Amino acid sequence: MSMMSDLFASGVIVDAVLIVLALEAFAVVGYWLWKKRGIAPADFLPGMFSGALMLLALRAVLTGAGWFVPTLCLMAAGLAHLIDVLRRWRN
Repeated sequence: MSMMSDLFASGVIVDAVLIVLALEAFAVVGYWLWKKRGIAPADFLPGMFSGALMLLALRAVLTGAGWFVPTLCLMAAGLAHLIDVLRRWRN
């Protein structure tokens, strides 16, 4: 197997994307707390949580976790997405 195949099969590539996603969230929240301007955390965190949970479901499938863990992750991602849509709909 190639190196890229190993990175995908082990879930390491998903871990790297999750780390970048977390760094982005910390940077945006930190900037908002420091400057009190920019994107409010409540406006983007539900969408980021939804994406992170979908990545966790992908990682679970790639590493052979069975069906239960990815199902829970996808259900939680759907709930986070619903919260995001409802917040945007009100505005």
